[in-house]
Parts: sequence; structure tokens; C-alpha cells
Amino acid sequence: MTLNNFIKRCKTIKQIHQIHAHFLTKGLLFLSPCHILTTILYAITTFKPISSASSPTTDPLSYALSIFNNIPYPSTFSYNTIIRAHTLFSSPLNAVVLFSQMRTVSIPPDFYSFPFLLKACSQLCSHSLAQTIHSQVLKLGFICDVFVLNSLMRVYCIFHRLRDAQELFDESLYGDVVSCNTLINGYVKAGDLAHARQLFDTMPFRDAVSWGTLVAGYAQSDQCQEAIQLFCNMMDLDIKPDNIALVSALSACARLGELEQGKNIHRYIELNQIRVDSFLSTGLVDFYAKCGYINTAIEIFESSQEKNLFTWNAMLVGLAMHGLGRLSLFYFSRMIEARIKPDGVTILGALVGCSHAGLVDEARKLFDEMESVYGVSKELKHYGCMADLLGRAGLIEEALEMIKKMPMGGDVFVWSGLLGGCRIHGNVEIAEAAAEHVMKLKPEDGGVYKVLADVYANADRWEDVVKIRRSLDAGKIKKNAGCSLIQLNGVMHEFVSGDSLHPDSDEIYLILDGINTHQLESF
Repeated sequence: MTLNNFIKRCKTIKQIHQIHAHFLTKGLLFLSPCHILTTILYAITTFKPISSASSPTTDPLSYALSIFNNIPYPSTFSYNTIIRAHTLFSSPLNAVVLFSQMRTVSIPPDFYSFPFLLKACSQLCSHSLAQTIHSQVLKLGFICDVFVLNSLMRVYCIFHRLRDAQELFDESLYGDVVSCNTLINGYVKAGDLAHARQLFDTMPFRDAVSWGTLVAGYAQSDQCQEAIQLFCNMMDLDIKPDNIALVSALSACARLGELEQGKNIHRYIELNQIRVDSFLSTGLVDFYAKCGYINTAIEIFESSQEKNLFTWNAMLVGLAMHGLGRLSLFYFSRMIEARIKPDGVTILGALVGCSHAGLVDEARKLFDEMESVYGVSKELKHYGCMADLLGRAGLIEEALEMIKKMPMGGDVFVWSGLLGGCRIHGNVEIAEAAAEHVMKLKPEDGGVYKVLADVYANADRWEDVVKIRRSLDAGKIKKNAGCSLIQLNGVMHEFVSGDSLHPDSDEIYLILDGINTHQLESF
């Protein structure tokens, strides 16, 4: 059996050690040291390091470096392999040093060398180094290689140098669909969907990545209708969507309440026997939970073979949205038992569940243990949730004390949570203090004035109610109009409070007047 066949059968670093030791003890290494050591070197880079404290005999990077240093005459392939290893194992500075050494000893780079080196630049966040490498690419004539070109464009996009990436793309004669996708992805991540769509529309050929990237961009920028429309166009052209497109379309459907469209996507997944990985199961759980089908979301979650932190978070947040506080705490305990480390979203989901279910003691315990037990830092959103929970429970003084002890000071949501509790329980004095903070932080928002007016009205302080109303009518304060959506016969209808933009508004208002008249007559 050849060395390559032996290496391919290795499943662990220890097995590679054994092969290496065999060649050493049998004296076979001296037959072809460069070939044997380079083959072993490449095999080592397919294993991930066990930990940051790994010993040289267990850490692939240390072992790979020791092998490389024993190669008598390292080739370009050997240098590429060790440079790649350093980028894989998050040691980019050493990758750059090795490339410099490679050039010093006159080992010529090839079209694999620069993509590995450019990856190191992105890990180092060094735009100037990327420009230096770009100049060497031009000098050595590698710009005509599409692999190198795409790597350069990718690193410029990572550094948000989209003009440089666009110029590189425009000047190149060797771009392909990957080049276009790289630039589209750069524009999408920069939030410039207009340029992303313009490039997408001019592509001579689009693959699933092209479509999925743009669908994701629309969904992430809250242009959900465009995301769904683009996804439908993709399906009409019989282009098989990747998981990014599927999850992005599900996310857009969830935000718009497009239940039937989301169900169609789910059916497509089932009919085409697409493997539901953790990414896809998270999208499905999130979609059904947000569309009100929490039992379906639970069924999908329980049947999922792959669950990661985001899947658990989607389930916890979904349960919280539906007011299932005790169930959300049960799933939280299951998550901890499964050794999934929670993050800020996890804790927030559990706290919201407690808030909606009135589980004050459970929320206090979880909030107190966030940092000490779970290692999750307290953020404004967690304080805001606790202020809302304590306020709803009538624990106004406790909520106020918590806010005073906050290291970063309360924001709009924290003080608004306290103000909401004051409205429920009629605490005028603290309501005025909370409202004052909200007005300072967001003076243009009319919501706080309406809440304070309710507090005054419930306390029979009508003169203060009049003052608030006058401030609102003066037009200096922004009034947040209510909005509702309803789907009828496959068409989404949007209604904004006080408008008459709907094409059937006259008929709608006529029916509403009839309903009001009927109610008055019934009295």
C-alpha cells in the first residue's frame, strides 16, 4: 500500500504519528524525505487543533510546523500548505512571515499562494497589507487567474472597499459567476442593495448563490416583499435554492405573516428531501412561531436531528412570544442539560417568557445568575425586560432601584418599561420621572405623552391631560400611527391608522359606519 493510501485511511493525528514513526524507525524517510514529509504535512492540516493549550504532539499546527522545518528543500506546495495551515488555525501573522521567508529563499509563489495569504490579511484586518499583495499579484502576472482575482475582490469587500473591488471587477477580463457573487455579497453586506441588484440583473448567468445572496440581502434589510418576490422568480425558473435562500425567504414570510407562502417553502423542502440541518430547522421554527403556529414550531424543533444555539433561541423566543413562560423555562433547562452555552438572546427569551407569564421569582433568579452562572453579560435589553416585568407586577420601587444601579444608565426601553408599569398600577410620581427620562432620550416620540396622559386621566388630573394633548396637537411631537395587515385571497392588505389610501377605503368606512350605527342602536 502506498503512503497516500495509508494517509487517506487516517482518522486522527495519532494515526499520522504512527505512520510517521514507522517511516522513521524503518529508515524509509531517507528514501524520499521531501515527498514523504510534504505528504504528511498536508494530511496534518486536515485536522483541527484540540485546544489552545494543546501540546506539540496533539496540536496539528505545532506538529505541522515541526514537519515543515524538517523538509530539506521545501517546495512551493510545501510553503502553500504550511501557510494555509496557519490561516486555518488562526495564526495569520505567522502565515505572512512564512510567505516573506518563501520569497527570501527564492521559492516562486503560484496561484494558490496568494489566496491563502489574502485570507491571512482579512484575519489581520490589514488593508495596507492586502494592497501590497495586490501589487505583487500584478507584478508577477497572477491577476489573470480567476481564483486569485476572486480572492482579491473578496478581501476588498471584507474591508468595505467596494470601489476597489468594483474597479478590479470592471478591469478584469477573467471574471466568472463567482466574481459577480463576491461583489454582490459585498454590496449586500454594505447595505447597498441597489448596486447589488444592478449587478445581479446584468449577470449573463446566475447560480443558486447569486439568487440566495440577494434574497438574503432583501430579507436582512427588511425589504421582505422584494425578498419573497425574488425567491418566487427563482422557483419559477427551476433554480434549486440553497439553504440561505430558503431560510431568508422563510424569515421574510415570518415578518410579513405570509403563512401560505412559508408553508409552500416547507412543502418544497419535504418533497425534495432537502436535509434539514440546524440552519434550516432554525428558520422553520422561527417562521411557524412568528406566524402563530407554536405547536408546529415545537414539532419541528423536537424532530430536528441537528440543533445549535440559534435553534434553541428560536424556540425559546417563540414560546415567550406566545406567553408560554413556564414552557420556555423548561426548554431553557433542557438546553443547559444539553450543554449548549446560552447567549444574550437566550436569556432575553427566557426573561420575556417570565414577563408574559408573571413569573417574577424565576426571572429574578435567572437575571441574578446571568453573569455568575451562565457567563452572559447584562445588556440594556435585559434590564429593559426586567423593568417591564417588575413594572407589570406592581414592583415599581424595585424596578426603579434596579435602574438606578445600572452601570450604563437606562435607555428608552428601560424607562418605558417602568412607565408602562406605572400606568397599570397608577403610580403618578414615578411615572412623571420615567416619562421625563424618555422625553430627554427621544423627545420626538409621541408614545410617551399618550401613556403619561393615560396616567393623569386615571388619577383624575384633567388639567395635566389637557397640557399633554396640547403638546401633541402642536405638531412638534411625532405621532406613531398604528398599522395592521390582513391577507385575503392571497393579497396582503395594509391599513394605517387614519389614512384613506386603500383602493376600497370608501366602502370600508361605509361598512364601519354601519357597524357603529348598529352598536349605538343596540344600546
